[in-house]
Formats: sequence, structure tokens, C-alpha cells
Amino acid sequence: MSDEELLWRASMAPQRKDLKVAFMFLTKGALPLASLWELFFKGHQGLYSIYVHTHPSYNYSWPQDSVFYGKRIPSKEVEWGTMSMVDAERRLLANALLDFSNERFVLLSESCIPLFNFTTIYNYLMNSKVSYLAAFDDPRKSGRGRYNRKMYPHITIEDWRKGSQWFEFKRELAIRMISDQKYYSIFKKYCYPPCYNDEHYFPTLGHKRFSDLISNKSITYVDWSHGGSHPRRFIDRDITEQFLDDLRFGLSNCTYNGHHTSMCFLFARKFVGDTLKPLLKIAPKLLGFNL
Repeated sequence: MSDEELLWRASMAPQRKDLKVAFMFLTKGALPLASLWELFFKGHQGLYSIYVHTHPSYNYSWPQDSVFYGKRIPSKEVEWGTMSMVDAERRLLANALLDFSNERFVLLSESCIPLFNFTTIYNYLMNSKVSYLAAFDDPRKSGRGRYNRKMYPHITIEDWRKGSQWFEFKRELAIRMISDQKYYSIFKKYCYPPCYNDEHYFPTLGHKRFSDLISNKSITYVDWSHGGSHPRRFIDRDITEQFLDDLRFGLSNCTYNGHHTSMCFLFARKFVGDTLKPLLKIAPKLLGFNL
């Protein structure tokens, strides 16, 4: 199927309530933290689906006993900062929507880790009343400064929003997002570097059309404290129980279904490959994985 046929078919899919979470991995190639995710998913068959979008030239095949075996979707090349990034995200959503039992949809990268065990994350998402999409008004050059006036009047500067690309959607919102053609075509025509589609398209669309369905926050932690165009990368010596617990409970206060909570993030990034060994040593006991 072409992308257009895929998106159309997915948007027409009837809704069911078999309650699965779709974990959608947008990667360049390998999944260096796959062993950690294997432990995360262990024992929860039937409650999750996995989709992996890699570079089309990547030809590694996971072993048959891996949860990632056979989970690659037809992909196209992705170039950072271009509409191809949004295309890949929409492609993942559309493939996941074809399984009518998928109810929640999480976008992840190869450098993401879970901060809690499967049951905790599953219950958090299934019981949440909103989708998790960061969409904020950034008055700086890196926010409003990326707005192209040629988008007016369909998208105004007051509509313009920025946010993390690492979203989580309920099925209802996922269908609405991939069904959009009007605003997609505007972004494709007028948003190009230094305007980065993956940081603006879904946040602006979500704010403008579906503000009552989104939380205006991400559930994937990223550390931007050092500045620059890329977030901090975590390495092996960063991985301690205290560090992981800080990510789980010690960063901020937020709300969940109208109640205050210190559990603000379910996932975190960017963890490089050499963090796998200390993560496998610490995380299973700390997070309560099934061993």
C-alpha cells in the first residue's frame, strides 16, 4: 500500500476495546536496549503490540524468540528536521491502527527506556482520560521564531505550538491525527529548517483542533538542561538506583486525571548502548520486571 492508502484504511478502522498498548519504535536501525525491553514485555502477551520503523536499508532480523521478531513495518528514509519524520510517525500510527484492539499508542526511539514495569505503565495509560502531547507557546526564536507567515490565515501565530515529538495518543486522537490533510499540506509546504516539523506539526494540530483531548505534556523525559539542539545523552556511569528513582518520582509534580502526582514520566531518553549492562543489573529489581 502507498502511504495515502495506508492512512485512509487506518482512519476508517472501527474501534474495539480489547485494550492493548501499541509500542511504536522510530529508529535508525538497531535497538541497542532491546534486552531491557524484552524483560519489560515478558509475561504480558496479549496486552501489547510492537511496531518498528527503521531505515529501509537496515536488514537485521531479530531471532524468532524475540518480541521484536517480525515487527518491522514497511519504511522509508527519514531525514532529521524534515516532513519525512512526521511521515514516519504517521506511518507507524497507521500500521498500529490496523489492529483494532490497539487502544493507546506510544512513540519511542531506540534510546528510550521504561521507568516502570509493564503493569504500572499499562494501567496508567488505560485509565488516563487524555492523550500525552506536549504543546506549548514558546515566544523565543526557537518557538514562534519558526512560524512562517505564509501559513496565515489557516494557522496563525496564536495557533503555533511547540513540543516533544515523543507522544502518546488514545485511539480516538490517533485516528483524527492521521486523517488530517489540510494542516499536513500547509506544514509540508511552509515548515522547513529552521522550522522542524516533528516539533511543531502534531503540537500545533493538537492545540488547534483537539485541545480538549491532550494533556499539553509529554510522558517521556528528556534532559535539555545543557542547552543546544540535542538533549543530554546518558552513559553507563549515570545509571544508579538514585538516578532512576529521581526520573521516576523526583523531577516535578503534575496531574493525573485531575489529581496531583509525582509520577510524571513513564519513559526516558537518551540512553546510549553502554547503559544496557548497568540497566540490566539495576532495573529489573527496581522496576519490578518479571524475571
